[in-house]
Amino acid sequence: MATILKHAVPKSEVTASLDQVRETVTGVIADIRARGDEAVRAYSEKFDKWSPDSFRLTDEEVEKIVASVPQQVIDDIRFVQEQVRTFARHQLDSLREFEVETLPGVRLGQKHIPVQAAGAYIPGGRYPLTASAHMTIVTAKVAGVPRVVACTPPIHGEIPAATVAAMHLAGADEIWLLGGVQAVAAMSVGTDTMRPVNLIAGPGNAYVAEAKRQLFGEVGIDLFAGPTEILVLADEHADPFVCAVDLLSQAEHGPDSPAVLITTSREVAEKTVAEVERLLPGMPTRDFAGPAWREHGQVHVVDTLDELYALADAFAFEHVEVLTAEPRLALERMTQYGALFLGEGTCVSFGDKVIGTNHVLPTRGAARYTGGLWVGKYLKTVTYQEVTDTDSQALLGRLCGRAARVELFEGHARSGDVRAAKAAGDELPWNTP
Repeated sequence: MATILKHAVPKSEVTASLDQVRETVTGVIADIRARGDEAVRAYSEKFDKWSPDSFRLTDEEVEKIVASVPQQVIDDIRFVQEQVRTFARHQLDSLREFEVETLPGVRLGQKHIPVQAAGAYIPGGRYPLTASAHMTIVTAKVAGVPRVVACTPPIHGEIPAATVAAMHLAGADEIWLLGGVQAVAAMSVGTDTMRPVNLIAGPGNAYVAEAKRQLFGEVGIDLFAGPTEILVLADEHADPFVCAVDLLSQAEHGPDSPAVLITTSREVAEKTVAEVERLLPGMPTRDFAGPAWREHGQVHVVDTLDELYALADAFAFEHVEVLTAEPRLALERMTQYGALFLGEGTCVSFGDKVIGTNHVLPTRGAARYTGGLWVGKYLKTVTYQEVTDTDSQALLGRLCGRAARVELFEGHARSGDVRAAKAAGDELPWNTP
């Protein structure tokens, strides 16, 4: 049985907060549908204190901004983007197009077509999240998306130069300094100045995640990627200091970011809590990490590794860091997670920033049914069919007629009858003058 040493706030409080978010987002989207660019500008002024002549940067503006970024930053961006690009290319190579002959003259095929326009949302209200540009734009371009629209908000009324550089180097076709629900809605429904896209990708706060949820169907989305989550799994061999540092590394994303420890060692649990309380006051980002830990942090102590993995799967968290003596066991035991980080040498922050796997991952239990953003999200896997052999045409036509009539679909049946008649001279008793 699990012992809970630290509880999160009740789910009812979280639900009430989400209800308020949902109501706000519904109003903003409706207003942007009705007033277009005028509403987009109004919300940008309200939420970001940002109202330039044009939200879209010109090529000249982009070049000037990129030139202002220190060379070391540019070099680091290029290195990390190459890691992301390499992994995405391996993903693309794993996808196979094929054509197979299932009956004489019956050819069935599969091919992958990139969406023709994707919107990349790069968060930035608190921090310049350059890494999200790598994940959303580089991956889309590897998939072959011809038009990528990238949006990021200003930070305290200033242009986030490093983020713009990352967006440009990643291959964005359009760069807009626009954030929040207004950016997601503009990309989805379109305005006089922005043509709509086919798919929205990228992480964001609760408002951005809710906007994607409400617009899904009208536009495709990668997944529901809300506030960051971290789950640390530890046995008695884990270092409580490392556990604490890594929990806080994700808590700093925002005050609503859950940070959870599950361990088989009560000693590790208690020492980790003590380390968190020691480190937290000195963190520059304590204004975000503190509320996240106090309100959404949890610590569970279980008796066995079997219980540990079962409870971890029940959480179905975005990031799962495995600090046990045999971390690769998690690959066999776990089925519900966004990404695994195996062993003390691998931290979630590597995945967030530098290692090359995608950091746009499912949250709020979505790992039960989806993985994270990958090159395949930007591809439509479509099929095609061709029948050229007359014997097969007759066979399938007669079978279609029988199968459709079982379901009382006479129109379908007649399409099959016609093929059998064309191929083998079958009669059409229903086709009387």
